[in-house]
Amino acid sequence: MSKLTKNQQAVAAKFDSKKQYKLTEACELVKEISFTKFDASVELSVRLGVDPRKANQMVRGVVTLPNGTGKVTRVLCLCTPDKENEAKEAGADYVGLDDYVEKIKGGWTDVDVIICTPSVMGKIGALGRILGPRGLMPNPKTGTVTMEVGKAIKEVKAGKIDFKVDKTGIVHSAIGKVSFSAAQLNENAVEFINAIIKLKPQALKGTYIKSIYMSSTMSAGINIDSKSVGVAD
Repeated sequence: MSKLTKNQQAVAAKFDSKKQYKLTEACELVKEISFTKFDASVELSVRLGVDPRKANQMVRGVVTLPNGTGKVTRVLCLCTPDKENEAKEAGADYVGLDDYVEKIKGGWTDVDVIICTPSVMGKIGALGRILGPRGLMPNPKTGTVTMEVGKAIKEVKAGKIDFKVDKTGIVHSAIGKVSFSAAQLNENAVEFINAIIKLKPQALKGTYIKSIYMSSTMSAGINIDSKSVGVAD
């Protein structure tokens, strides 16, 4: 059996993989067991008791994290010329239409969020095969198809994220960085979990939230006691 490294020994001394931790404890522990040389992301993984194959059990929504994600979000705004100044003033990294549509057709997707106006969706619809699998397709339900592009861009830059249950029934999202304080991580986690709770499908029978895990990049997952965040059975 191979020997544990110093970092692995340090983690083993602080972390019990069989234990359920309170959310406040997990927010402190995730900082202590992260040993990356960069500012690692902190992620929550929430396993739901839904069947994503059924339309009436799909869970998808948006939430604005009170302390942001700690990530620099690159925003592309696809709009007509009359909206370009509004988009630039709001902080969009890229603004335009036809030139960027052609770039995307050529394989360019070096952005995190795409926001557009309803009038240009006809041109963007053809990009679905490229943008869809990457989670970049604008959608009115997530506020990324709107006439208020300036407002939408500011919200995304401030920490607004959209989330969706995957085919295995899990919702994943980054909720901050290891450099955040434990209190900041806790506030973001509570906001994210509450957003999921509010989206509980009426058609669901049985347990909605089955498990919650917190981890940082390359760290072990910390099992969180769902009752510590007000989740009922």
